[in-house]
Amino acid sequence: MVERLPQEVIIGILSRLPITSLMLSKLVCRAWRRLIQDTLFASEHFSHMADNNPTFILQSLSPDREKLFFTDLSHDSQGNLISKKPPSPVMQLSLIDSCNGLLCMHDDRTQAIYICNPFTKLSIELPKLVNPPPKMEVDHLEFGFHPITKEYKLVYRELLGRRDSPSELCSKVHVLTIGNGSWRNVGAINHRFFWQPSNSKVIANGRLHWISRPYNNERYSFASLLVSFDLETEQFQDVPKPDCCNIDYCFHHHLMILRGCLSLSAYQTRELGIWVMKEYGVKESWIKEFNIGTYFPRAVKESIFPRNPIVFPDTSVQVICSLKSGEILLEYRCRLLVLYDPQQGTFKELTILEIPESEWFKTIVHFGSLNWLDTPIY
Repeated sequence: MVERLPQEVIIGILSRLPITSLMLSKLVCRAWRRLIQDTLFASEHFSHMADNNPTFILQSLSPDREKLFFTDLSHDSQGNLISKKPPSPVMQLSLIDSCNGLLCMHDDRTQAIYICNPFTKLSIELPKLVNPPPKMEVDHLEFGFHPITKEYKLVYRELLGRRDSPSELCSKVHVLTIGNGSWRNVGAINHRFFWQPSNSKVIANGRLHWISRPYNNERYSFASLLVSFDLETEQFQDVPKPDCCNIDYCFHHHLMILRGCLSLSAYQTRELGIWVMKEYGVKESWIKEFNIGTYFPRAVKESIFPRNPIVFPDTSVQVICSLKSGEILLEYRCRLLVLYDPQQGTFKELTILEIPESEWFKTIVHFGSLNWLDTPIY
């Protein structure tokens, strides 16, 4: 009966199935195998999956960085999050980032970098830097995709100079286009880039974004900049920042993407505010859309400040992403995930039984895809 259905009906049905089901559906017949491995079908499937809530990968921050947990916020009957074992081939590697269903992984022993799809179980090893540093700083490595050129790129910022002499410091920038040759040096920039405390990649409008401070003669400048790197032109450019959140004098802020818009969170009077750039590149379009109160889970308080659990540290919470329900996923001190409902002003703590209470982790947003590593998915 299935063979009598029009092709568009079959595509409409299969493109809405989870990836794990499609991996099994490939075995039904040769026609389905060809269809599921087709680039156009993969793009159609990705567009449906992008409309759903993403999967979240929790990576241990203990010395055993290869320990990963997958969850899609589904619950058991007691309300505990269901953790899923990560599919191969990511078990023996540490996770750097996720982009369009692909994972960028790093082998801490050999310093090799891999791009892999955990669901299709395909992976490729990337070429190494021509003159690599003794140890690559994976926190300086970004993985992005440009929607116009449909190219995946890695950007590595190598710090050069002496830390005790700010005037000599700079970040040398290396770029690698996935599937196209070797690393290229695209110049240097005299900026100090702040580490993103949770989800490392912040990409909007085909550009990677960082908060930075330029090196200024004999000292660091206190004037914060919002800097972007265009993945098409491979040029750095300043992006207008919001004036109202006073990021020049606040170290506890970070960037994220909320509902497709570049956003920034910062503390003011011990409350976390979230500013959203409604129209990219337009300074006047920055608005304060959310104001999250001073909620701080007691279990996390007591584990950090056992003698004074009422202390509220400014660096306690990071904004991960927004969900289809309108709720915002928060991560507290790399220890606990919390759902914040901006309509009701309520907080709901999430528990993953497989993760010990003492475990520290980093949360990365992941949208699964049928990317076969030979063609881009958008």
